[in-house]
Amino acid sequence: MKSALDRILVGHADDANIRTGVTVLLCARPTLAAVHVMGAAPGTRETDLLAAENTVTHIDAIVLSGGSAFGLDAAGGVTDMLRQQGRGFPVGDQTVPIVPSAILYDLGNGGRKDWQAQSPYSALGRKAIRDVDESFLLGGVGAGLGATTANLRGGFGYAEMRLPDDVLVCAYVAVNAVGQVTMGTGPHFWAAPFELDREFGGLGTADVTPSLAKVRVKKPQNRALTAVENTTIGVIATNAKLNRGQTKRLAMSAHDGYARAIWPCHTPMDGDVVFGLSTEERPVTDLILLNAAAASTMARAIAIAVYNTTSRPDDTLPSWEAKFDL
Repeated sequence: MKSALDRILVGHADDANIRTGVTVLLCARPTLAAVHVMGAAPGTRETDLLAAENTVTHIDAIVLSGGSAFGLDAAGGVTDMLRQQGRGFPVGDQTVPIVPSAILYDLGNGGRKDWQAQSPYSALGRKAIRDVDESFLLGGVGAGLGATTANLRGGFGYAEMRLPDDVLVCAYVAVNAVGQVTMGTGPHFWAAPFELDREFGGLGTADVTPSLAKVRVKKPQNRALTAVENTTIGVIATNAKLNRGQTKRLAMSAHDGYARAIWPCHTPMDGDVVFGLSTEERPVTDLILLNAAAASTMARAIAIAVYNTTSRPDDTLPSWEAKFDL
């Protein structure tokens, strides 16, 4: 896959034995950013910095990581690498790289988590930023390697949409939700109404919509749910020229994409986060269309993440491909 936004590069690093990983979105130049948190159990770094009333408006990179609180170390590794490159916010004779991050919980997915002393995430962060490129993989890679949903393996997804006047909207997401991205016991995706060009199988919606009156959470590691055990974390980016408030509104709209693609969503046990990015290149005249595209593009990216994930030995949950064999 290749991102339509050439000023946003993506790098993955993961460890199959630990069943975890890190994804870095590197901004080719400092980029206007905002964030909106809707999950009740978030794990984040540098998100307060992105509030509209605060000083720093532009960032150097965003880190999405597995590992729960341990995964926050990944942003430290990325920050170290960027400092060596001279990237960052100038403070006196120093530069301080601005690297917000969010984590998801993948500690109960069957991998070996018995590391000693230092966690592996700082090293994974450094590896991910060394590997950034315009092209990148989808599915069970990076932050999506150890991700799961209620009934299937999760993964890393990407989708894009081109609007009039060459305005682009791109969604990047690691899907590790309490809920399902598929409808009931079948293979159909909740995001089906937004699908383009059979990008997640072209199955459309189910002939009979399953009842939503009863919510069943089957995720194996969630038999005794505790905080920060799940979480969908993502980035919605555009080349539209937005201010900080408009960029945050874009992130808020992308959360609607979460709700369109995952059921249930934004639960007390999810730490759902969306970062918004504006590369400030193209004038935009229709903010309603832009925000609608943020929601639909994020919904597609979520389905694409699960659709592109394949099975691995000793999986605690099947991949979509393995379960439905279509």
